[in-house]
Amino acid sequence: VGLAPFDNKSGKLNRRSQIQGGRSRVRRALYMAALTAIRTCDRFKSFYTALAARSGSKKLAIIAVARKLLVVLNAIIRDKTAFA
Repeated sequence: VGLAPFDNKSGKLNRRSQIQGGRSRVRRALYMAALTAIRTCDRFKSFYTALAARSGSKKLAIIAVARKLLVVLNAIIRDKTAFA
């Protein structure tokens, strides 16, 4: 999907990590789903607020929620269970 952060370093340059690669349509869909999950689900909302406060970057926290959502969706498909 392309949600894993890649380091953007070369020699003495030390820039921020960025997400890249994967399917952009799926990444955009997960981003929008993460925004909705942050607003509606307490589990993702508490994770988002804690990470945003710790890192200082709200966009980084949204991407982390999108990745967490992807992991949860993969587990649901793997175990064939409902989201609880």
